[in-house]
Amino acid sequence: MSGDDRSGAAVRISPYPDGPLIVRGDVVITGPDGEDIVPTRRTVALCRCGISAIKPFCDGTHKLMNFRTEAPAED
Repeated sequence: MSGDDRSGAAVRISPYPDGPLIVRGDVVITGPDGEDIVPTRRTVALCRCGISAIKPFCDGTHKLMNFRTEAPAED
């Protein structure tokens, strides 16, 4: 984050298999119009399937559309 009054605490982003990105921590998301979207919670789910009606946030539509992600590569 740059130049704002946020605490600077670590942000954690966790991709859920076949689901959204779960973001934990203080973040500001910039929308496609360049305006900041400040989440009202410290944990939010961001859409990965592209079908959500409330993008950039997840609304669970990925379940109805059978959205699938690739399995992580094994070491």
